[in-house]
Amino acid sequence: MTSLNRKDLGLLALRSAVGGVLIAHGTQKLFGWFGGGGVDGTARAMEHMGFEPGRESAIASGLGEAGGGALLVLGLATPVAGSIVAGTMAGAISVHAPAGFFVTSGGFEYPALLGACGLSLGVAGAGRYSLDHAFGHAVDRPWHGLLAFTAAALGAVAVVARRQDVVRRRAARAADEAADQAGTGLS
Repeated sequence: MTSLNRKDLGLLALRSAVGGVLIAHGTQKLFGWFGGGGVDGTARAMEHMGFEPGRESAIASGLGEAGGGALLVLGLATPVAGSIVAGTMAGAISVHAPAGFFVTSGGFEYPALLGACGLSLGVAGAGRYSLDHAFGHAVDRPWHGLLAFTAAALGAVAVVARRQDVVRRRAARAADEAADQAGTGLS
């Protein structure tokens, strides 16, 4: 086996593992598979986490994970797939960041790793054992990656900023309500 084949097999293994995990998580959100909440349950969770509107956020998150994961597994439009995964994981990181780094304490370690893998695969390409290679890299051009990563970064910044604004407004409202209760002698 030549080093090129080893590299291509390694990319296939990494794409399959990362993409498979993302497909599983996305289908939990979209269809309730693997013990997930489906769109309705995920929408309630998304609202609770500050992603508004919840239903649209649930669908976008589920499609980002399942769709980005499927594209990675297939090795199709890999720069776009990597961008979708990285952008989707940025939203997940924003939820877990207050708990610190390690997943054992609810931190952002896991979504950061998935996002970094998606980003890296998007930059490196899918390798020889992919649909990108089979199609002559027609949907795997450098400008596809640049455009997709720019769009994903801008989208992630907008979504995370909106979520942070929602969380801040909720905290301010809760503080006002607590002050009102304290001022009226109610507790």
